[in-house]
Amino acid sequence: MMKKYIGVKCVEAMPMLLGKYNKFRGWTMPENEDPATEGYLVTYPDGYQSWCPKAQFEEANRPATGLTFGHAIEAARVYGRKITRAGWNGKGMFVVYQKGYPEGIPCNKQTAEAFGLQEGDLFKVRPYLQMRCADGSHQMWLASQSDILADDWMIVG
Repeated sequence: MMKKYIGVKCVEAMPMLLGKYNKFRGWTMPENEDPATEGYLVTYPDGYQSWCPKAQFEEANRPATGLTFGHAIEAARVYGRKITRAGWNGKGMFVVYQKGYPEGIPCNKQTAEAFGLQEGDLFKVRPYLQMRCADGSHQMWLASQSDILADDWMIVG
């Protein structure tokens, strides 16, 4: 029995006719295919390039603006992208996924005092989201109800 899958990839693409793609690759256009077939030249994160028919590409992909929170978090978590919302007031604000320190990191004096540890003790940190604030400072970040339900998320940088 086949399982269901949901694909999430962060790719770059541009419209390209099938005939132009064949020329791009240095291939001879097969006689049984229409060179005017619309599609996209797609570049994957590892540099691999392929061509995809327009209908299939547009069904499986969307522009990196107007994203749901789920799509934006996936772009941050899996692909290391910076994400932001069009609806945020502050300029230059964005969120990144931080992998944390699962094996631990030596804690500084401030952290040691706050948690009753010795300076230099290993301090294990789970993955978290970090925000760059409008004033250029950074903080750990939790999404609000409005952020979670918004569809104005986008990838920046």
